[in-house]
Amino acid sequence: MSDDKGGSFDERLRAARTKQALDVPPPSAGAGTTSPMGIGVRVGVELVSALAVSVAIGWGLDWWLGTKPWLTGLFVLLGGAAGIANVWRLMMPRVPRA
Repeated sequence: MSDDKGGSFDERLRAARTKQALDVPPPSAGAGTTSPMGIGVRVGVELVSALAVSVAIGWGLDWWLGTKPWLTGLFVLLGGAAGIANVWRLMMPRVPRA
């Protein structure tokens, strides 16, 4: 099927997508574009930062409320879970949205 405006619909669509750079996949900041050492450093930073922030919050709340070991222990567990969740999201393959 072609029309009088320059070819078939598929050809015009392909030309338009190429002109607007829609056929080129966008660069992603995921695990496929960085080196293994970069991924390892990022995993370490994700885990340590999640734990450090959660311990600071737990310690601060314990100091403020006078419940010394309880909230720090709770926030250590929550920070560990948050760090593992961040690493999980980093390592899971990305599914392109349609």
